[in-house]
Amino acid sequence: MIKVKDPIFMKQFGLQLRNLRIANKLSQESLAYASDIPISQIGRIERGEINTTICTVKVLAKALDVDIKELFDFF
Repeated sequence: MIKVKDPIFMKQFGLQLRNLRIANKLSQESLAYASDIPISQIGRIERGEINTTICTVKVLAKALDVDIKELFDFF
Protein backbone atom coordinates (compact mmCIF):
# COMPACT_ATOMS: atom_id res chain seq x y z
CA MET A 1 0.00 0.00 0.00
CA ILE A 2 1.23 3.50 -0.86
CA LYS A 3 1.68 5.88 2.05
CA VAL A 4 -0.78 8.75 1.64
CA LYS A 5 0.54 11.17 4.26
CA ASP A 6 3.61 13.18 3.36
CA PRO A 7 4.76 15.05 6.49
CA ILE A 8 7.13 17.35 4.60
CA PHE A 9 4.45 18.36 2.09
CA MET A 10 1.94 18.88 4.93
CA LYS A 11 4.40 21.19 6.74
CA GLN A 12 5.14 23.13 3.54
CA PHE A 13 1.42 23.56 2.89
CA GLY A 14 0.91 24.73 6.46
CA LEU A 15 3.72 27.26 6.18
CA GLN A 16 2.26 28.57 2.90
CA LEU A 17 -1.16 28.90 4.55
CA ARG A 18 0.43 30.79 7.45
CA ASN A 19 2.36 33.09 5.11
CA LEU A 20 -0.78 33.91 3.10
CA ARG A 21 -2.76 34.48 6.29
CA ILE A 22 -0.14 36.87 7.63
CA ALA A 23 0.17 38.64 4.26
CA ASN A 24 -3.59 39.22 4.44
CA LYS A 25 -3.17 40.59 7.99
CA LEU A 26 -5.43 37.90 9.46
CA SER A 27 -5.09 36.20 12.80
CA GLN A 28 -5.76 32.49 13.10
CA GLU A 29 -8.96 33.45 14.89
CA SER A 30 -10.17 35.72 12.09
CA LEU A 31 -9.32 33.10 9.44
CA ALA A 32 -11.19 30.51 11.48
CA TYR A 33 -14.22 32.78 11.65
CA ALA A 34 -14.11 33.66 7.94
CA SER A 35 -13.79 30.02 6.90
CA ASP A 36 -16.05 28.52 9.58
CA ILE A 37 -13.24 26.16 10.59
CA PRO A 38 -12.28 25.71 14.25
CA ILE A 39 -9.24 27.75 15.26
CA SER A 40 -7.60 24.59 16.59
CA GLN A 41 -7.85 23.04 13.12
CA ILE A 42 -6.28 26.13 11.52
CA GLY A 43 -3.36 25.73 13.92
CA ARG A 44 -2.99 22.01 13.19
CA ILE A 45 -3.00 22.67 9.43
CA GLU A 46 -0.41 25.44 9.77
CA ARG A 47 1.82 23.17 11.88
CA GLY A 48 1.48 20.36 9.32
CA GLU A 49 -0.12 18.03 11.83
CA ILE A 50 -3.14 17.06 9.75
CA ASN A 51 -3.70 16.08 6.15
CA THR A 52 -6.50 18.50 5.33
CA THR A 53 -9.25 17.86 2.79
CA ILE A 54 -9.65 19.48 -0.59
CA CYS A 55 -12.94 21.01 0.55
CA THR A 56 -11.14 22.67 3.46
CA VAL A 57 -8.50 23.98 1.05
CA LYS A 58 -11.25 25.50 -1.09
CA VAL A 59 -12.85 27.23 1.90
CA LEU A 60 -9.48 28.53 3.12
CA ALA A 61 -8.65 29.96 -0.32
CA LYS A 62 -12.00 31.72 -0.42
CA ALA A 63 -11.54 33.13 3.10
CA LEU A 64 -8.07 34.36 2.15
CA ASP A 65 -9.40 35.74 -1.15
CA VAL A 66 -6.71 33.90 -3.12
CA ASP A 67 -6.79 31.39 -5.94
CA ILE A 68 -6.52 27.81 -4.69
CA LYS A 69 -3.26 27.33 -6.58
CA GLU A 70 -1.62 30.02 -4.40
CA LEU A 71 -1.95 27.68 -1.43
CA PHE A 72 0.20 25.19 -3.34
CA ASP A 73 2.71 27.71 -4.67
CA PHE A 74 5.57 26.33 -2.58
CA PHE A 75 6.99 23.49 -4.67
